[in-house]
Formats: sequence, C-alpha cells, structure tokens
Amino acid sequence: MQKRDYYEVLGVSRNASQEEIKKAYRKLAVKYHPDKNPDDPGAEKKFKECAEAYEVLRDPDKRQRYDRFGHEGMKSSDFGGFRDVDDIFSAFGDIFGGGFGGSIFEEVFGGGARSGRSGRSQRHPGSQGSDLKIRLKLSLKEIAHGAKKKLKLKKYVTCASCTGSGASNDDGYRRCEYCNGSGEIRQVSRSVFGQFVNITPCANCGGSGKILSSPCKTCDGEGRQQKEETVEVTVPAGVSEGQYISLRGQGNAGRRGGPAGDLIVVIEEEEHEKFIRRGDDIIFDLLVSYPTAVMGGDVEVPTLNGRVRMKIDPGTQSGRILRLRGKGIQHLNGGGTGDHLVRINVWVPKKVNSQEKELIKELDKQQNIHPKEKDQTENRSFFDKIKDAFN
Repeated sequence: MQKRDYYEVLGVSRNASQEEIKKAYRKLAVKYHPDKNPDDPGAEKKFKECAEAYEVLRDPDKRQRYDRFGHEGMKSSDFGGFRDVDDIFSAFGDIFGGGFGGSIFEEVFGGGARSGRSGRSQRHPGSQGSDLKIRLKLSLKEIAHGAKKKLKLKKYVTCASCTGSGASNDDGYRRCEYCNGSGEIRQVSRSVFGQFVNITPCANCGGSGKILSSPCKTCDGEGRQQKEETVEVTVPAGVSEGQYISLRGQGNAGRRGGPAGDLIVVIEEEEHEKFIRRGDDIIFDLLVSYPTAVMGGDVEVPTLNGRVRMKIDPGTQSGRILRLRGKGIQHLNGGGTGDHLVRINVWVPKKVNSQEKELIKELDKQQNIHPKEKDQTENRSFFDKIKDAFN
C-alpha cells in the first residue's frame, strides 16, 4: 500500500512552520490515541502514521530530504518506525511530557498510557545509555559509489556475566519498600473542584520498583563494561560533508538493563588532489597545449572510474567546459548520477629555447594569431555562459 504524503497526513501545507506542524500532530495524536478509540482497530494505525509523519517533518534535515526525494529519501535515514505506542511516548517527550503525571495522554486518558510506560520502566530498572558521535572521513570515490566501513570505538557494552541486569543472581533485586514495587508515588490533594492525584516516579528506586541487593562482581552492579568494539556502517552514495547516519542501539549500553543509545556517524569529505566537487558533479582542470587547442586532438582524462579518452575540437578556447555525462557522483538514494566536467586550460610554457622563440616570432606575424574586436565580444559572452553554468 502506497504511503500518504506526510503533509497530507498532518493536514498542513508544505511551507508550514515547525510550530504549526507540532500543533497539528498533537491534535491528531489525541484524536487517534488507541485508548480513546478501543473499538476502532484502525485508530492505532492512524496514530502511528501521524507519529511517522511528525518524526520526519519536525527534523530540518529529514524534512529537506523528504521535500526533495519524497518517501524514497527516507529509506537510508535513521527513521525506523515505531513498534508500539510506548515508542512514540519515548520519542516525543517534548510534546507529551517526559515524566509520569506530565503527559497530555495522562490528562486525557488517565492511567492507560501511564501504565504502559511504568511497565517498561520496571522491565528496565536502569537508565538509557548515552549516544556516541564519531567522524568518518571518506574519499571522493567512496562518496561517489557508497562504501561499507568498519569503525573501532570504545564504548559501554552489556556485561556478559549478568547479561546487563547488574545483579549477581536471579534474586539480586528486592522490591522497593518506599513505593511497594509500583515505581510510582501518588499524592492526593483535594479542592473545591474535586480530588486530584499527582503521580511521580519513586525517587528511591528511580521508578523501577526494584532495589539492587546483590550486585554483579564483574561490573559492580552497573550492568555494563567499557570495551572496544567494531561496528560496520553502510554509507550510501551521494552523501555530503556534515550529513550524518544514525545507528540505533549502537551507542553506549544502558545502565542495569536500560536501552542502549545511538551511534551518530558524521560524514567528512577528504580533499581530492585532482578533482573538485560541485554538488554531484566533478570538475577537473585539464591542461592542453596551444597546438592541441588550435588544431584539436584526442586527450586522456582521469575520472573517478579510471581514465577515458576525450576529443578536443579545433579552436577550443581556454575556459571551455566539456561534459562527460554520468561520470560524476551518484545522487543520494539513487535517481541518476552527476557529470564529470572537464575545464580546458591552455598551457603557456614558462621557458622556451632559442629555436622555439624563433618559431613563436614567426607565428606571431600571422594574421589569425591575434584576437580581433569581435573575438573580444564573443569571449565575454562565452565566459558569461560559464559563470551561469556554475551558478
């Protein structure tokens, strides 16, 4: 089934502001929340569809990529969808509140949404691991064709002895006496408007409902250890300086069974000794001799895919650009390839011997060697075209 346009899903225009997008999503999320629509099996599907649209449009980089390439542009991004409603709570804490008692869904639906997150907190008594950021240098050839790179990094990994629990055995945790294992502290207040219940995470157990009583000796109860690991990352063709790839769950392992953070791989481009990148096109400055520029000939030109032969037409002017179609960089997420642009530069020798000087003096006497007034006008027009082409 073909996906709907994200702007259509949220009911906003393509030039909508971030605040308009946020308000539209919040309204639709409340409308389609499964707890509010228990008899509608399609409500959760619409709820996740709205969340997916907001996940993309709220991020400036993802939104720009979506505006340019549509849904195809999201295939290599870090968005992987949501498995359940709890994932959406976790991802959009800026809208729905980050703690117990603060969520818009708790205000509207009561304990339904809250209980789901409380249960997840009890399954993971620890905290989430932090994200890691690493810079990856790529050659122009790797950028043109894509690459698979292996990265060595030091990070927290799950302790093998306790499998991340932090406990030395199955009975290493006891129930928190302060919250009686619920992970929540409820405070009831009364007013003329009725009874209000304020629910907050238990400070004693961090909202897990469990207290570590017998810590693992290998990791001292942390549930993780710092080690060196090798991570493989697939870089799509066409990436640019400053873009990043997010590898979910490849960051630091969480403390005591908490979920792992992400690994953020930031792209850096290595400068090429011969080529200049302009978007997905490659520019190469080719030096040709004066006789070749005047009479024409065949020359060898280096490209990202090896050397190719190119024909130089008679009378080729310095600064002229010749195009080798499809020899540049593959567009991000497919859809074609840039070109290899060869910029002609007529080479002038710095030194000549006496015999060469006599030949040049004799050549200088010929009438077609010197530019005429009409040639100056044509030359200006030609360089204007070059300027427009690069702009």
